[in-house]
Amino acid sequence: MNSSPAVLYIVVPCYNECEVFPTTAAELTKLVASLSEEGKISEKSRILFVDDGSKDNTWELIDAEYRKNKYICGLKLAGNVGHQNALFAGLMAAKDLCDISVSIDADLQDDTQAIPQMIDKYYEGCDIVYGVRSGRKTDSFFKRTTAQGFYKFMKGMGVKTVYNHADFRLMSARAMAQLGNYEERNMFLRGIVPLIGYKTDCVYYERKERLAGESKYPLKKMLSFAFDGITSFSIKPITLISAVGILIIVVSIIAAIYSLISYFCGNTTPGWTSLILSIWFLGGVQLVSIGLIGQYIGKIYVESKHRPRYNPEIFLSDETRAEETK
Repeated sequence: MNSSPAVLYIVVPCYNECEVFPTTAAELTKLVASLSEEGKISEKSRILFVDDGSKDNTWELIDAEYRKNKYICGLKLAGNVGHQNALFAGLMAAKDLCDISVSIDADLQDDTQAIPQMIDKYYEGCDIVYGVRSGRKTDSFFKRTTAQGFYKFMKGMGVKTVYNHADFRLMSARAMAQLGNYEERNMFLRGIVPLIGYKTDCVYYERKERLAGESKYPLKKMLSFAFDGITSFSIKPITLISAVGILIIVVSIIAAIYSLISYFCGNTTPGWTSLILSIWFLGGVQLVSIGLIGQYIGKIYVESKHRPRYNPEIFLSDETRAEETK
């Protein structure tokens, strides 16, 4: 590690965050300024807000804050590409400008006071430091149960993730450079980052209530996110489908033997209900199997196009600020 203080970029993806932006910008600015004065980070450290095609005036607020606050930078994407791609865009924009980055959501439910501990871990030799929730007291029973079930299910599917960790993490410049080598379009950073390797550690914190506005991850998006994570990293669902098929064949053979015995014993009762139910059951299994396989084929189709994940429209950086003052 360098003996001089590290340049830190805090990457904050934003989508329709005009209600929380002023508070978020003020709190992160105070944190960066304080850490800089203490000599823990370089005075060149910045906060990079990534506007993910917001429909409100989030970008106008970022632009206005950039004009008056030296710590603020902004990246505007041409359209909404989703949280994971927006975060990835911010990390790729920051990786050549900093020594370390910390990604955090704009609602600041993740504890900013854990960031100094992350930086300490970096100076101790860690390239990746995960922010891990020590509990889920602020979650509803439904969200807590489904979230914990999600992590356990992902582990069962063979996906390497950090339990109770979302996207609050520190990454070194070389870890971000390695992240850039992962070219898949179906981004699931919670599964990709652990694959990078290097020395890692965890910092534990209590998650707070959202400052304002609505969650950008309703149930529908959470389910879609979980499904993307599973199908992007594991082929176990296809293996399970095969196992179910074999099980059904075995059960069918047993049922056939039972029917023959009943027939020769004269205990058969003619009827079509059981036949119809069997046809519907097997048809349902087949449709689910075809649909699941189709999801994998669809992802292969999307990946084969090699389309860009995002389109950066405007990047307000220190370089832009210097050019504007000439």
